[in-house]
Amino acid sequence: MSLHPRVASVTDRVRQRSAKPRGTYLQHVEASRQRGTARGHVSCTNLAHAFAAAPGADKDALRGPSWPNLAIVSAYNDMLSAHQPFEHFPPLIKDAARKAGAVAQFAGGVPAMCDGVTQGQTGMELSLFSRDVIAMATAVALSHNVFDGALCLGICDKIVPGLLIGALQFGHLPVVFVPGGPMTSGISNAEKAKVRQLHAQGKLGRDALLESEMKSYHGPGTCTFYGTANSNQMLMEVMGLHLPGASFVNPYTPLRDALTRAAATRAAQITTFGDDYTPIADVIDERAIINGIVGLLATGGSTNHTIHLIAIARAAGILIDWSDFDELSAVVPLLARIYPNGGADVNHFHAAGGMGLLIRELLDAGLLHEDVRTIAGPGLRRYTQEPFLDGETDTSPLSWRDAPAASLDDDVLRPHGAPFSADGGLKLLTGNLGRAIIKISAVKPEHRVVEAPAIVFDSQDDMLEAFKRGELRRDFVAVIRYQGPRANGMPELHKLTPALGSLQDDGFHVALVTDGRMSGASGKVPAAIHVTPECLSNGPLARVRSGDVIRLDGEAGTLEAKVEAAEWEQRRPEHPSLDHNGWGLGRELFANARASASGAEQGAISFNTSMGLPIGGETV
Repeated sequence: MSLHPRVASVTDRVRQRSAKPRGTYLQHVEASRQRGTARGHVSCTNLAHAFAAAPGADKDALRGPSWPNLAIVSAYNDMLSAHQPFEHFPPLIKDAARKAGAVAQFAGGVPAMCDGVTQGQTGMELSLFSRDVIAMATAVALSHNVFDGALCLGICDKIVPGLLIGALQFGHLPVVFVPGGPMTSGISNAEKAKVRQLHAQGKLGRDALLESEMKSYHGPGTCTFYGTANSNQMLMEVMGLHLPGASFVNPYTPLRDALTRAAATRAAQITTFGDDYTPIADVIDERAIINGIVGLLATGGSTNHTIHLIAIARAAGILIDWSDFDELSAVVPLLARIYPNGGADVNHFHAAGGMGLLIRELLDAGLLHEDVRTIAGPGLRRYTQEPFLDGETDTSPLSWRDAPAASLDDDVLRPHGAPFSADGGLKLLTGNLGRAIIKISAVKPEHRVVEAPAIVFDSQDDMLEAFKRGELRRDFVAVIRYQGPRANGMPELHKLTPALGSLQDDGFHVALVTDGRMSGASGKVPAAIHVTPECLSNGPLARVRSGDVIRLDGEAGTLEAKVEAAEWEQRRPEHPSLDHNGWGLGRELFANARASASGAEQGAISFNTSMGLPIGGETV
């Protein structure tokens, strides 16, 4: 199938736009490749430090030049359900590496905070910037320069983007991403959402809410809704950094362990010591980035990736913006319905045909670049297969077979010729309030256009207090301002969803407009998010006053304050005190990150990269 003209044109535009920074990035990669790793030319003292604690056989192998050394960079901790399984991955990786003629060393850990724990709490204000800390921690782990490849162990929201941004600074190294898989299914997402709304309305107590949540989040693995964590896994697969079909295999299963071992084997094979050298700089190019956007749109993935993909691309010298997402969304059909876009979870999606079927449908529709490099070999068609154990025992060999010829559940996954909708459900909103993103794939058509008076709040807690006082039982647009990267680290505002959802269910026309983020699990209520420029950068959202009529049109792609032009131009932004954002729970340490953060459409990056790309509130 020939490439869809829109995919081709957007890719060409991105390639032209990125020519200079991408060229600089590749020059740096080639210089690093030419220098090689330190094992071959550093002093004996340096080298002895690098493997002083290694087992005898590994030490002997690393003394010579013939075995590659693989770095393990892990986000393990045992509080995050998704990352707890990584505790037992290093021994599997090390054993498989030895059998493949390589050594694997645990190079470093990276922090991994749980947005599920911090959601709606002060700690969420560190979440977005934790991505950049993870990127820097990844760089520290690899900075010893004694590695010939790397395996990155991470799943959740900021962790995978951070690991990838860090790994891309070592573009000459092959890098394999190793997932842990989703937890088994708990109670239905519809039941969970209903209990949350009843609690928000005061009809259920905390004990009943906690019991419901514990039945949903109940074991090791990622949360099973299709939020940012599982969107990460989709991206790593469609961008060629996972082994085919690795994303959604449950943890602590023989197949999961076999895939982990196979990841180590493959990492050894694609170093410069083998015949299939595949550095990450060759995997993540303009085509892979476009493939990631297409995958996100086709599955109704997390809005957080309208920020993270931009930051990832920039780390590889590639410039994308929200117009690219918007143009692709118009031609990429929605092929999956996974909560919050439907009732199913990722286990149901995987059982219906999963990533192999999805990628095949998108390739056959000409919506993905097939001619890419991946860690599994040349071409994305390899990813239309799914893994299985060829036998009945835990030691049975790992094999791959074609994904099902047709979806096993059309309520969850469909072919490109019979999609859930003709577009991808992510849209760019523009108007006199700036540029914003809306995810309409989970919003019913009758709720996609809201025109109502604004009620301005300076925090999500202020809005919830007004809700509890019964002041919001009317049509309105909630404007939650000063929630951008520079103001307070751009927290997710997911805890507003039950309150706004209950008002919508009661027949009121409600919407949210904010320069903050929403969780990847949100979507029922129309929300214009990531409004850029943010309020602290004198963005126009700071001019809105309570009572102004706001029109959010998710169909036409507009976001406007219906205020006379002359009055609008005369208004000046309101600047409430933000002193309370600077202290408590470690926020003091992130003052520089807030001060230097770029806008959401530039990836909300708090550091510069080696390509000399500007940071700050500029537009691409």
